[in-house]
Amino acid sequence: MAEEEITNYEPEPVYQLPQGESGRAKAIMIALSVVIALVSFFVLGAVFSKPETYGPTIEALDAKKETVMNLVGASTGSSAAITLLPGDFATPIAEKLIDLSSDFMIVLAAIYLEKYLLTILGFVSFRILIPVACLLFGLSVFADGRTPAKGVLASLSFKLLLFGIAAVLVVPSSVWVSGMIERTYQESIDQTITEAEQTQGEMAEVSAESEGQSGSSTNILESLTQIPNAISQIPSEVSELTKKAQDSLNNFIEALAVMIVTSCVIPILVLFFFLWIVQLLLGININMPTRMLGPRRGPRAR
Repeated sequence: MAEEEITNYEPEPVYQLPQGESGRAKAIMIALSVVIALVSFFVLGAVFSKPETYGPTIEALDAKKETVMNLVGASTGSSAAITLLPGDFATPIAEKLIDLSSDFMIVLAAIYLEKYLLTILGFVSFRILIPVACLLFGLSVFADGRTPAKGVLASLSFKLLLFGIAAVLVVPSSVWVSGMIERTYQESIDQTITEAEQTQGEMAEVSAESEGQSGSSTNILESLTQIPNAISQIPSEVSELTKKAQDSLNNFIEALAVMIVTSCVIPILVLFFFLWIVQLLLGININMPTRMLGPRRGPRAR
């Protein structure tokens, strides 16, 4: 009797999700991915493609642009004022100031590029990358779980989603980090512009005085053409202004270094930081079944 009970014993079946519930869950996930894609394309894409969405960031970039324009005007005006001084002993300083003006234009171009990238990256992220990520996720849900394409599609959709979010955040984050550095050096930059404008006025006065004296004594300009004796014959006011022009040049160089760091270097570093974060989050190796890559064998002989 005991042997018959053991022979007729059947283990209880493990509970499995019915096919109807599994299909319903897949349908819900696919519908959810479609809804997210539509919301991203029509709603979020329209919002993040407008400049009004990035109001504080654009205001910070406009303030930075105004600072660069003031530096360009001050350096160009200082170069023009130096050329009005008697003699050509300060010509190298004037030429260097003109070169700085062209360097400031590079910083200005980087600022405009950041402003354009705000709306461009918002458009690309919410109207291309995120909808495509949702589409790939829906295909991964629809795919058969036994095929390697399911894992590949799911991983690719996650990568596109993270990359789209990082692309939207990279410019506002770089502007925020740059603002912290600019607030530290803004006072010195404003002082550089103010001192340059004061020096320009003093140079204009000395130039006017030298022109007034040239009518009574023509030998002064002739003596200034003699390079060995020029320094000893120029007025003391001109030598002081030359020293101020040199200090102004140093201040402009320091301001240019700050603007290059905040407008060119920091955005690149922030971009690399986001790429590093994305790589860290996506550093998952997708192991495809090796048995599916090998040659198929015939049925085993019995």
